[in-house]
Amino acid sequence: MLSKKMEEALNAQIVMEGYASSYYLSAASFCDHKGLAGIASFLYAHADEERMHMMKMFHYVNDCGGHAQAPALEQPPLQFGSVLELFEAILAHEQKVTASINNLVDISLQEKDYGTNQFLQWFVMEQHEEETLFRGVIDKIKLLGNDPKANYYIDKELGGMRTESAGGEA
Repeated sequence: MLSKKMEEALNAQIVMEGYASSYYLSAASFCDHKGLAGIASFLYAHADEERMHMMKMFHYVNDCGGHAQAPALEQPPLQFGSVLELFEAILAHEQKVTASINNLVDISLQEKDYGTNQFLQWFVMEQHEEETLFRGVIDKIKLLGNDPKANYYIDKELGGMRTESAGGEA
């Protein structure tokens, strides 16, 4: 059984994961509109992955006797500057999610909720992978420069990548 404090914190994280999905969806649409179909495809897959994270947490709360709440989401940005600025914003957002997951781990330890702590370890590793991925994308963009030819290369590179959720993880 989840403590009230843990349940509330997990429900707040459900909102954050839902917003992350919406954020990626908005960024993907922006890229689609700019003719960057490969980046858009990459980001659409990440939107699906973030929704999967939300649902994983949602089911966990209910499975533990809590009451998961469907999130009301705020509007994500509709415009992003350059491709570099877009990915820097995504990395900053992922760092916010990482801090929030780390806070959940702290709460689980304070509440002596070792089952939830174990559950959260998957998210801890997932956030590490996400930050590493987006730092790598940013490094490539900086290496190539931020011009149309570089954007073309990054578009092709990311369009050929598969995320975990696109690869079938659930």
